[in-house]
Amino acid sequence: MKTLRFGFAVAVSLLCVLCSLFSPAPLAADEAAQAGKDIITKYGDAIVTLQLVVKTEMSMEGEEASKEENKAEATGVIIDPSGLTVASLSAVDPSEMMSKMMSSSEYNLKISSEVTDLKIRLADGTEIPAKIALRDKDLDLAFIRPIQKPTKPLNVLDLSKQAKPALLDQAIMLSRLGMIANRTIAASVERIQAIVEKPRTFYITGMSIGDLNLGGPVFALDGNVIGLLIMRILPTRAGGEMSFSLFSMNYMPIMPMILPASDILAAAKQVPESVQ
Repeated sequence: MKTLRFGFAVAVSLLCVLCSLFSPAPLAADEAAQAGKDIITKYGDAIVTLQLVVKTEMSMEGEEASKEENKAEATGVIIDPSGLTVASLSAVDPSEMMSKMMSSSEYNLKISSEVTDLKIRLADGTEIPAKIALRDKDLDLAFIRPIQKPTKPLNVLDLSKQAKPALLDQAIMLSRLGMIANRTIAASVERIQAIVEKPRTFYITGMSIGDLNLGGPVFALDGNVIGLLIMRILPTRAGGEMSFSLFSMNYMPIMPMILPASDILAAAKQVPESVQ
């Protein structure tokens, strides 16, 4: 009987060892989940909602085709105690993206827009009137400044603490949901699926255009920031053909990419100190 009990105990012990050897995935998943929770605790309040009113006009062959004013929301990230906030320009003002995509139109389509009202909505619901201080069309960035200095300290994302991920590294992507979800912060675990090196460095995850969150920051698991999700758009020349595939978004002249934090930090140095 003792021999049977000893044999059973040995078998159970071996089974446990084998299970631990061949089940590393849950441990990796738990590591990413804990990293995401820690990042939200540290930087969650720095991720804000931008509330905009945008007036857009479209003309065709020199004739006015449409004119409308719409309310919109986008994710932004506070990067300076003064309240300086960065976002994807395509999310704040989609006319820039549409103008590039229609630049080859044979109908001479033109789109112009004006942001007539802009507020930074903090995580606690406080609304701060603001203006766009700088548009960087090449990097697809919009820098927004409060009109008045904030009356209380703000949570800030430190862009100087940067990460340079390798191919297939895991990354944590954050954003703010819309009013229907009470503007709750959202997180997802992605992998770096490609690294573009020219004409400048971009990181690409497996997100499709349909579920992207432009303006959301992306972090490495160590909590350092990789960059910001922006839209990369290739302007098409007049009369030129637009490349596409029926089976893949990889060949479209538009793709969401992560702009490295170092580029954002360099562009931020060009932002005027005041928007009065």
